Amino acid sequence: MGRPRILVVGAGFAGVECVRRLERKLSVGEAEITLVAPFSYQLYLPLLPQVASGVLTPQSVAVSLRRSQKHRTRIIPGGAIGVDTKAKVCVIRKVTGEIVNERYDYIVLSPGSITRTFDIPGLIDNARGMKTLAEAAYVRDHVIEQLDLADASQDENERISRLQFVVVGGGYAGTETAACLQRLTTNAVKHYPHIDPKLIKWHLIDIAPKLMPELGDKLGLSALNILRARGIEVSLGVSIAEAGPDKVTFTDGRVLPCRTLIWTAGVAASPLIATLGAETVRGRLAVTAEMTLPGHDGVFALGDAAAVPDLAKGDGAVCPPTAQHSMRQGRKIADNIMALLRHRPLQPYVHKDLGLVVDLGGKDAVSKPLGIELRGLPAQAVARGYHWSALRTNVAKTRVLTNWMINAIAGDDFVRTGFQAQKRATLRDFEYTDSYLTPEQVRAHTASMVAGD
Repeated sequence: MGRPRILVVGAGFAGVECVRRLERKLSVGEAEITLVAPFSYQLYLPLLPQVASGVLTPQSVAVSLRRSQKHRTRIIPGGAIGVDTKAKVCVIRKVTGEIVNERYDYIVLSPGSITRTFDIPGLIDNARGMKTLAEAAYVRDHVIEQLDLADASQDENERISRLQFVVVGGGYAGTETAACLQRLTTNAVKHYPHIDPKLIKWHLIDIAPKLMPELGDKLGLSALNILRARGIEVSLGVSIAEAGPDKVTFTDGRVLPCRTLIWTAGVAASPLIATLGAETVRGRLAVTAEMTLPGHDGVFALGDAAAVPDLAKGDGAVCPPTAQHSMRQGRKIADNIMALLRHRPLQPYVHKDLGLVVDLGGKDAVSKPLGIELRGLPAQAVARGYHWSALRTNVAKTRVLTNWMINAIAGDDFVRTGFQAQKRATLRDFEYTDSYLTPEQVRAHTASMVAGD
């Protein structure tokens, strides 16, 4: 019969934690482990705003898969585009474009998420995201480019439009992005003699009535006050009505001349989930507390891809798609797969919340570790300590710590590297949401494969 085949889809927090635990706990020869990942690294998403602001280099938050694994896992460079759960086949498109079929006995679906967008005129063509390493690097170059062009321009209207920046999304990603980039432009403008610092305006908007409600009223208000004290205009209960190449229209009727629109208004589950034809909850697979997919043998799902019941809260609540949950769920799924291999009962996922951290750049931060509310430098120490400890290799930890020290001593750098200098990169250019198969196409594909066998 051969060894059982375990296929893990996605190299985010959930997938990497699952593979690492399987490698540590499975004996040699007990099972074959395969990981499907488009890149050879695990991206540490919470630190992307610091990449965009230049505090960290892109390489610092790209943790090498081959350094962090024990070389027992076969890595397929590509992405899953369909799953036939009856035939137990995953359809994979390699980075070369070649389509291959991978059989499995157990599959762990952790393909992550994509940027959630809405039917807003001009949004896809004119907004930029903050979901990938390439997007963070591009946003940094783009913001500095606006300062360069504004400094060189003789047209006052052009200057105004280039020096207004809009970030949509009052969650962690949007708040930290606006805070870190505003700090970058504030420090950078000292080196631009033809720019009036008062012309630089950052806007953070969100349709919700509160900023980062997960923090609670007190810390959320503290974060709001920090941003406003630094000159960031925060508008709540507001969204985008239309996005153009040089202006943005808000739902409250305001029209801003603007060349930079950064969209961080939430995420949606990977389109891969729709290829299974299974029951979903708000786009995420409806799984059991053990993270199995009912009615589908050998299928597990977690992280952004699954609506995992939150047993700590009860009342039908599901776990939010955070890094903290994804890492723990990855370890639990590895344990449950090993339990199946060893004919033991599965265990449900139960967690204890460790708290929340928000790094606003410089000495500004708010944190809530284990329910204790912190602000300022103590919160900054907790936030950076948590992120540093979560990095999976000593190389990554060394790079991040070194970058933080250099930034603290030497300050920000304002070099524009020319990343994609000849192309305007927008949301459409970084997420390939049209690459997936329909459930019918998946079944037809695997049927032809069986016929070929």
